[in-house]
Amino acid sequence: MAVQDHGAFIEKFILQQSSPSDPLPLTGLTFAVKDIFDMEGYVTGFGNPEWLRTHPPANQTAPAVLAILRGGATCIGKTIMDEMAFSISGENFHYGTPRNPYASDRIPGGSSSGSAVAVGAKLVDFSLGTDTGGSVRVPASYCGILGFRPSHGVVSTSGVIPMTQSFDTVGWFAIDSAVFKRVGRLLLQEPEVEHYKPTQVLIAEDCFKLSSIPSERLTQAFVNSVKKLFGAADHLIKQISIGSYVEDKVPSLKHFMIEENDGYKHIIPSLAALVRSKVLLQRHEFKINHGEWVRSYSSHLGPGKSERISEYIRVATDENTDLSRSVQIELRVALAALLEDFGVLVIPTVPGPPPKLRTDISELHDFRAKAFSLLSIASVSGICQATIPLGLYNGLPVSISLLAKHGSDGFLLNVVDTLYSTLKQEVEASY
Repeated sequence: MAVQDHGAFIEKFILQQSSPSDPLPLTGLTFAVKDIFDMEGYVTGFGNPEWLRTHPPANQTAPAVLAILRGGATCIGKTIMDEMAFSISGENFHYGTPRNPYASDRIPGGSSSGSAVAVGAKLVDFSLGTDTGGSVRVPASYCGILGFRPSHGVVSTSGVIPMTQSFDTVGWFAIDSAVFKRVGRLLLQEPEVEHYKPTQVLIAEDCFKLSSIPSERLTQAFVNSVKKLFGAADHLIKQISIGSYVEDKVPSLKHFMIEENDGYKHIIPSLAALVRSKVLLQRHEFKINHGEWVRSYSSHLGPGKSERISEYIRVATDENTDLSRSVQIELRVALAALLEDFGVLVIPTVPGPPPKLRTDISELHDFRAKAFSLLSIASVSGICQATIPLGLYNGLPVSISLLAKHGSDGFLLNVVDTLYSTLKQEVEASY
């Protein structure tokens, strides 16, 4: 199950706000909402029944949800998520794990698992999720759908239970690229951006080496599509080592660089350092937000989750958080200089297909390290990232991601919408 049963909720939030003569942009579309967004009159469950029991109903609806409702879409309910948004697996001990629509024996990805599955299973036209460290991008990849993490701060997170405010964003999922763009336009609340052609397409060759899927399988259809639509000029598509660029241009990162890479294999040192920087600040903010509740109710968290979250809070400190914030600022500036207004960076979203359900976290040591390294580029810098499905590889969903500078969300949506149809054709023809 992806969408939770909220009969009264559904009735209340079906809004009739348009007429045939004056349709709103999302009229006729249905959507679902991750159970991290406030809805007036209902308790926001945060993926845990004890949280649901110990918190009052919301007194207003989150602005991001209101924007979609006012756009004419119909909400059919809230979706299952990881407890306290604390995972990228999407498995929930209490409510059940939403079934991956492409592979029932594989995880759907989290923490916005139900929102992704609802779209992937075509229960709704689109859905809302949140992304702190990958919680939209990962399930979008694992469920074979489009997912968008916007630039940090451009979509309101008011009325959303915070995980860590320095990284939290409101994101969305869709299958249809036109719907994907229309939803984004409403959430971004900015004038239409006309530019759709990238001035440069930078393929992060070092990042593709982290993937278990052959680089050509991930990039060839994309490169062919770019050439068909935007021209085959040599200056447009370039290879880059993003790890080397980050290490050179983010001086504060040296405080988080280590020689041994914590025993992980095949890790890009600078991106691994980004992860360390992020985790330090994330623990600090999560403890401030939820430490008191966890200390009182940790026994009500699912098996394994209770121990991990309690330990996460126990080791949290405010030491060196100023350095982490410096890394954020420097990385955003560095990527803005690299990408400029209309450049695109191309990376694999995750280092491989979705792992099997109930895989012990200790068995995913290297996989998770690679995943968080890839995800850290947008998470730490706050730039926007779109996940684009590339069909199936060995029967499992695969994807790539496009990143653009902070504030270029409208441009990135245009690029995705322009590319998507041609890219699907290229994938189907090639594989």
